[in-house]
Amino acid sequence: MSGGGAGGRLVRPFTLTGGRTRPSRADFTLITTVTAVDPQPERAARPQPEHLRILRLCAEPVAVAEIAARLDLPVSVVVILLSDLLDAGRITARAPRPVSRTTPDLELLQKVRDGLGRL
Repeated sequence: MSGGGAGGRLVRPFTLTGGRTRPSRADFTLITTVTAVDPQPERAARPQPEHLRILRLCAEPVAVAEIAARLDLPVSVVVILLSDLLDAGRITARAPRPVSRTTPDLELLQKVRDGLGRL
């Protein structure tokens, strides 16, 4: 895994997380939507370069899995970094909306079945 940069230096996940292997919170799943807070809080400590990269990606709502993919980092590392940002008040995290458990429209299901039968 490369940590990027023009020099092609190798950055290990252990280094990015300060040796932590678990997030401080359990707010994140692969499909949790993360958004940077605007404006950023002034009281928060200066973020690390990886935190800044995440904040740039989160200018618009983005899923945790997409952040990990764009940063080319393991999801477990990204979740630790996201926990730091959430603790500092720099991002918001929104769980996916639950799917309603209403009874499916029988007429619609029959139309779908009929359409598939004509294929």
